[in-house]
Amino acid sequence: MTEFVQFGSKRIYFALQFSQRKSLGITITPDMQVLVTAPIGTTLEKAKEKVKSKAAWILKQQGYFLNFYPRTPPRKYVSGETHLFLGRQHLLQVKRGHPDQVKRIGLNLQVITADKQKARHLLRRWYREMAEAHLPKIAKPLIERFKKFEIAPPKFVLQEMATRWGSCTSKGKIILNPELVKAPRGCIEYVIVHELCHLIHRDHTQKFLDLQSKSMRDWEKWKVKLEKLLA
Repeated sequence: MTEFVQFGSKRIYFALQFSQRKSLGITITPDMQVLVTAPIGTTLEKAKEKVKSKAAWILKQQGYFLNFYPRTPPRKYVSGETHLFLGRQHLLQVKRGHPDQVKRIGLNLQVITADKQKARHLLRRWYREMAEAHLPKIAKPLIERFKKFEIAPPKFVLQEMATRWGSCTSKGKIILNPELVKAPRGCIEYVIVHELCHLIHRDHTQKFLDLQSKSMRDWEKWKVKLEKLLA
């Protein structure tokens, strides 16, 4: 069941479930949901007290996950717009022609098509191709560095995600949003390092943060840049 507690001006919603565990635990999922698992017989009031006592931590964790949410404003895919590629603004030019293609000339992105309604599809397909070409190259040396921790992602895939820049599975597969190819290399490296650290420490514990800082000393700068650049 879903409940909530009031913390200042914010309302924290949480899902409450019961199990055979002996203590009450709180988990924040990547999509910012709050899950409370309590021993059978725990009262709702006790669960709410626990959530309220952890409210500051919960909001901090939700804010951390929010940094991975793609928030690029909607585009109309018409001439004159600017579109990012590896952190640099490119001017979009939609021209009539054949065959359908996308060309990057300097800081211009030219979409050539007989049907201008196809500009969005063609540009998104081009970004996907660029992601397939660039993201694995950026990830490869980082993955090599993490082999000293005796981890080696068995699979590295690109997948469009509405709410995440990256994620990893319990089996070690790393998933990156192809939209990342719009960001500077440092931002891309930050997301990859973040997910690699999660293969060692699943939660955002101090050990996780220490490992992330050791692996990428200026990660906070790139996190902020990613948030601002694609906001």
